Amino acid sequence: MSGTHSASDTARNSPTNQAAAAPPVDRDELFQWIEDLSNPARRETALLELSKKRDTVPDLPVWLWRSFGTVAALLQEVIAIYPAIMPPSLTATQSNRVCNALALMQCIASHKETRGPFLSAHIPLFLYPFLHTTKASRPFEYLRLTSLGVIGALVKTDEKEVIQFLLSTEIIPLCLRIMEQGTELSKTVATFILQKILLDDTGLAYICQTYERFSHVAMILGKMVLRLSKEPSARLLKHIVRCYSRLSDNPRAQQALRQCLPDQLKDETFKQHLDEDRSTKHWLKHLLQNLGYEPPAAASENGKPSTPVTNA
Repeated sequence: MSGTHSASDTARNSPTNQAAAAPPVDRDELFQWIEDLSNPARRETALLELSKKRDTVPDLPVWLWRSFGTVAALLQEVIAIYPAIMPPSLTATQSNRVCNALALMQCIASHKETRGPFLSAHIPLFLYPFLHTTKASRPFEYLRLTSLGVIGALVKTDEKEVIQFLLSTEIIPLCLRIMEQGTELSKTVATFILQKILLDDTGLAYICQTYERFSHVAMILGKMVLRLSKEPSARLLKHIVRCYSRLSDNPRAQQALRQCLPDQLKDETFKQHLDEDRSTKHWLKHLLQNLGYEPPAAASENGKPSTPVTNA
């Protein structure tokens, strides 16, 4: 999985060793923390300190991946929490510690040199038990959100290999459950992941392949729109509209959406948010045009609600 280099050897061999424009970092201290990850007695402090550096040291993911025993140590931290999630007994201290390990996994998943090997090792599968949890306490929510962050880092790059891997797993139903039951932030990240899957042609075809898959997605999106009409969130609305818009690019889904698209997306329920976000307004217009509806603004100018202008 990982190589057998020391952290300092890996740093010297890194192609971007001199390219970082980040604030000065004590490299000797940094390499010591990486080596401390393999020492259970020092690991907790190392996890905390390294997680603080993940956004300021561009080569940290490469050093983590290639240094001896590091990824195994991160996986040990993840697996050690399994007994605390069923039955649910996770404490804030346990959650904070494992989330520091997950933060380091996220930076590995984000880096172009380590993302492929990270995926090939099927490491994301070790996080799925966390996404299965439903307890609403803060430690569990933090655990789910940070786990979603790792998956979100993978899909950000729009690589087909990532989408193909995720489609071979249960990530879609897991995201849908979080979209229905999670906090606003977790819902937003889960919806972003679904959006990225839909934007891939293979992902769109997969979800629209059977009525069961499509109807599950459409049902959850519909519930979210209804909830947003009462508890608005501009960034969540953006991802939901983008999901609907992409679904409408599929002929079979297009036909079904004419029957189940929420009225709130056809009237002026979200007018204020749409006026403030041109991108979301654009994708809603694309959606409504695909379905043969007039956009809300045009319909209101005509003094009538948005209705189909073409036959289904």
